[in-house]
Amino acid sequence: MKKKILVVDDDPGAVELLKEILTAQDFRVISARNGDEAIRKVREEKPDSVVLDVVLPGLNGFDVCRVLKQDKMTHSIPIIMLSGKAMETRDKVTGFEAGADDYLTKPFEAKELVARIRALLRRYELSEDFEEVVEKEGISLDVARATVRVKGKLVNLRPKEFDLLYLLMKKAGRVLNRSYLLVSIWGYEYFGATRTVDVHIRRLREKLGEEAAKKIKTVEGKGYMFVEGE
Repeated sequence: MKKKILVVDDDPGAVELLKEILTAQDFRVISARNGDEAIRKVREEKPDSVVLDVVLPGLNGFDVCRVLKQDKMTHSIPIIMLSGKAMETRDKVTGFEAGADDYLTKPFEAKELVARIRALLRRYELSEDFEEVVEKEGISLDVARATVRVKGKLVNLRPKEFDLLYLLMKKAGRVLNRSYLLVSIWGYEYFGATRTVDVHIRRLREKLGEEAAKKIKTVEGKGYMFVEGE
């Protein structure tokens, strides 16, 4: 099912441009031209994410963001705020204090906006499916303590290695491609080659030991999968 994105901007040209960008990336796009309409559409349409311009007639973007983040029905919807001006630190702080999940200054590259939206969607997807302790195939991962044990023996992992193992174990039995892993773990701010994933997988296998390492299977030409029962 296509993810639904609400674009909020009072400039018809900007709305059409964002629709074109996001539709081309297989998103479903709806729009609003002012703050009141944005709040109403979020409550009625339940979009997966909101791209929200700061400058709006009536309620500004900060006000809209604050209202949505204080509402139990809408607080979990990720919001990216857009600003047409070169922002100072205090402007960004205002946005984040209002509850914004991300902030982007116009003009921006289309691929950056798309990457940021996807990163937020992945992040919220993971948080909704959160488990404090994951245990599979003799591997125990404790999120609260940030520890990993293989058959009771403590294994020291770096933060990205830990996150990578957590995601693979949570999605056990599913092939996760490199782009998915890169966006989910490194986020929009990391635009390095997918080779980064391969390097971390290699290090993770080395630390887990020969037997446990076999649970992380390479699916040629596709990505990686945590296997059970093999």
